[in-house]
Amino acid sequence: MNFDPTPEQAQLRDAVRALGRRYGHDYFVAKAKAGEHTTELWHEAGRLGYLGVNVPSEYGGGGGGITELAIVCEELAAAGCPLLLLVVSPAIAATVINKHGTDEQRKRHLPGLADGSQKIVFAITEPEAGSNFHRLGTVARRDGDDWLLSGRKCYISGVDEAGHVLVVARVAVGDGQAGSAEASPKLRPALFIVPTDAPGLTRSKLEMEIVSPENQFLLYLDDVRLPADALVGGSLDAGLPALFAGLNPERITVAAMGAGTGRYAIERASAYTASRKVWGGRSIGTHQGVAHPLAHAAVQVELARLMIYKAATLYDAGRDLEAGVSGNMAKYAAGEAAALAVDTAVQALGGAGMITEYGVATLLGAVRAGRIAPVSREMILNFVAQHVLGQERSY
Repeated sequence: MNFDPTPEQAQLRDAVRALGRRYGHDYFVAKAKAGEHTTELWHEAGRLGYLGVNVPSEYGGGGGGITELAIVCEELAAAGCPLLLLVVSPAIAATVINKHGTDEQRKRHLPGLADGSQKIVFAITEPEAGSNFHRLGTVARRDGDDWLLSGRKCYISGVDEAGHVLVVARVAVGDGQAGSAEASPKLRPALFIVPTDAPGLTRSKLEMEIVSPENQFLLYLDDVRLPADALVGGSLDAGLPALFAGLNPERITVAAMGAGTGRYAIERASAYTASRKVWGGRSIGTHQGVAHPLAHAAVQVELARLMIYKAATLYDAGRDLEAGVSGNMAKYAAGEAAALAVDTAVQALGGAGMITEYGVATLLGAVRAGRIAPVSREMILNFVAQHVLGQERSY
């Protein structure tokens, strides 16, 4: 058991922290309110190698793992720049393509994902099915050598910034091998790399009560025609493993972003309460009614960080089942801790907490959403009850 980062991880954390602070929360909020994207920060992070830390070096990446990417997510968020597309593109898409893509798909997409010149977003959630892939209504069917995709997706992040979207669909196959002519078809999950400008793919922006430069969309797929090589892995056998390959990295990096956001809020509030003086000239931070809630939030954030890096370490060691448990726990803990930290920071600042320039209330929507997405706290509790406590499945 070793809680010390490697020298390379420590250097990465310091470097990303410095980059994030050069941009800061004011930059993040200004971009969001102007309806713009954090393009400058993204491209600089890509040029410096931070977006591709988990991509193999043969494709231009850093050759690290999800631990390194979690560090990047956490430190940018701790600087006030919680970039959701770090989760979607490097964590989910790059992992899925690296682990389950064909050689051609790796060569085509991983270098761009590593240097930030390409973004691939992820589309699983649907209006009726949520993220339950057993009930997804988006279906892919063969048409000669091509595929035709039809269906709807919702809450899809960053489609307006991306060149491709990784779409989870279901394919009807026989009971035997894929493509068999047996009479009783089954629907199996499959992932497709879809250009965002493909004919038949349209989008509608969702207006969210979240201050973020990254937008959410409804997607409509109306017989979107794709070549055979759009199927991830080139085979339907790759569908389920490819789908699950992105789940643990998603949970771990979302949790890291939440922990970083919590750290940012506590840092802002601590600086304010240490300098704000009323009633006799003492700082308001000397009062336990102010200091204790902040200290409690700091404890919760630090506990979440321990689980995040335990999960990341297990994942990078190839211990997927254990990483699944720890990743879910990390996501739960970080979601709760981030929401607590931001709310506590607002309370500690009093009226100033609701002023934009103090930089904490702007995060209220995002951290509240972190208790819902990408998987709700209730579904995580279901998972823990079933897989850790041995209870019968409740849903």
